[in-house]
Amino acid sequence: MQLQLINFNFETMQVTWNASEYAETNFTFVYKLSGDEVFGQCPHYILHQHHPVGCILEAGDDVLEFSILNGTQPLLSRSLWTSTYLKPSSPKDVNFLWDNEAVTMTCSEVAYEGLLYEIQYRSNFDAEWQPKEEETCNIIVEGLDDEKCYYFRARVKTKESSYGSHTYPSDWSEVSHWQGGQIKDFCPQEEKPFPKYILISSLVALLTLSLLLLSLWKLQRVKKLLMPSVPDPKYSFPGLFEDHRGNFQEWIRDTQNVSSLNKTEGKEKECVLEDVLVAQLVQAEVDKPTISRLSMQTGEEEAEGSEQLPDRPLQGGDVVSLGGFRFVMSDNAYMML
Repeated sequence: MQLQLINFNFETMQVTWNASEYAETNFTFVYKLSGDEVFGQCPHYILHQHHPVGCILEAGDDVLEFSILNGTQPLLSRSLWTSTYLKPSSPKDVNFLWDNEAVTMTCSEVAYEGLLYEIQYRSNFDAEWQPKEEETCNIIVEGLDDEKCYYFRARVKTKESSYGSHTYPSDWSEVSHWQGGQIKDFCPQEEKPFPKYILISSLVALLTLSLLLLSLWKLQRVKKLLMPSVPDPKYSFPGLFEDHRGNFQEWIRDTQNVSSLNKTEGKEKECVLEDVLVAQLVQAEVDKPTISRLSMQTGEEEAEGSEQLPDRPLQGGDVVSLGGFRFVMSDNAYMML
């Protein structure tokens, strides 16, 4: 048999039971409190479908002894302190005193000790209630926004150190609505403002990114000063890689109108140069006797009476021999064949 016991503010005691296996059975509840000599029957039964399922009786901070009877046979008997199942009453005369961004809640305190007074508040922008507890009914909540509308509610709880873990908190007081120190009938729905921390985080991230980009830009400038980049031939020689796949000979022939010298043409030009050189040498040999006769005719008489002068060395630079002739080459001279 399952039981539930509640002591309402040391005024009344409620005992309910669940006996599903004894459906439609009329149980009898008998009890006595500390100071009573004999058991008495329940003064007020709680009925369900015309059958008793609980009992309400007057009780303070007493020891309760009771039994649940099925006819004359007891099904369950207990002896316990009623304070173990205490449920305080809700706060009364709740008042709110506003001072800028703080509010002070006061109420009439309960006559017994070992209690905690709790206030909870929230705005339309809060997902959950924000709690605050004090041992006296004088609770100060700070950090409120005058422009927001707040919901407030209060209740009384027992200390576990004083009454144990089977007690109950009181019912919540009626919810009140406040905005800017004035009571409201209700809190209208408001648009949720952009969170400040998101705005601050975004600005910090943007500033960090800007500093990073500036640092990279400065680094690139320093890198260009210390290590100049090598120009890309792709941009210096347009079309070299796009149209000619890097073939420089083909690119310069198409862009500069310069014909390349192939092997066949080179051989032909070498042959022509050789033919010209041979022709000049032959012509030199043909003209040589004539030059000798003339020299002999003009200087025959002088040669008879005088000795022949020795050849004087050529001066002025490098000596080049070609076709029986010797040429003196200076630094600024050149020869065309």
